[in-house]
Amino acid sequence: MDNTGKEKEAMQLMAEADKKVKASGSFLGGMFGGNHKVEDACEMYARAANMFKMAKNWSAAGNAFCQAARLHMQLQNKLDSATSFVDAGNAYKKADPQEAINCLNQAIDIYTDMGRFTIAAKHHITIAEVYESELVDIEKAIAHYEQAADYYKGEESNSSANKCLLKVGHYSAQLEQYQKAIEIYEQVAMSTMDNPLLKYNAKEYFFKASLCHFIVDELNAKLAIEKYEEMFPAFSDSRELKLLKKLLEAHEEQNSEAFTEAVKEFDSVSRLDQWLTTMLLRIKKTIQGDAGDLK
Repeated sequence: MDNTGKEKEAMQLMAEADKKVKASGSFLGGMFGGNHKVEDACEMYARAANMFKMAKNWSAAGNAFCQAARLHMQLQNKLDSATSFVDAGNAYKKADPQEAINCLNQAIDIYTDMGRFTIAAKHHITIAEVYESELVDIEKAIAHYEQAADYYKGEESNSSANKCLLKVGHYSAQLEQYQKAIEIYEQVAMSTMDNPLLKYNAKEYFFKASLCHFIVDELNAKLAIEKYEEMFPAFSDSRELKLLKKLLEAHEEQNSEAFTEAVKEFDSVSRLDQWLTTMLLRIKKTIQGDAGDLK
């Protein structure tokens, strides 16, 4: 069957489901199996939603899943309601990001009410990703990553919490909220440095915290680096620390050429990502007479 046929069939199902809902609300309908009619309508809305999905009519699919979710709530089927709101959110993501967020928030409310915080955290991450990529509202993305991290921590899922916190640190530094970024990178570094599987990553987080310190104040950076070396001796032998020391020296001498040379040397072995490049440029701009690039 072609997509037009699927869409037509979905619309007929929606109309039938609407009739059943109306009938269940009438006096006679209420007396004669009102709940059964609502259950039937739920099923019809869900079937219609899947047909709309096949026809790639994402808004209509989202709307149909929402109708099913509300009816499930009316029947006190909380879990089914939450699942339908999530399905609605996933459909709306392809057509209406804001509506996707509204649906996912409704699912989160149900999951937290039921004490299912790990699932709620997962959906907070999905919302954060919509804010990151579709709506480009980084402040709101940060808020949802923070909420997800809180829920994961409460459930002792520290590894998942740290992944969310690293996103918060990443964006906080981009938004020049350096103190917040430093606290997060230090916290995650300390929680990973004693883990044999994760301790290799700790040097990266101490490196990022050091760069944030450096942007704020050169002396702060020196003190922080000394503290990190004491806390985590493996940091002392890292290429990241060698780079930091060269950068501090170049900065003290106000030598932008030496600064650029040190960055190039590091980049030839470990490619700099966009975040590191941005932070290093911000530091370099504090050298007097600097042109503001790393070339």
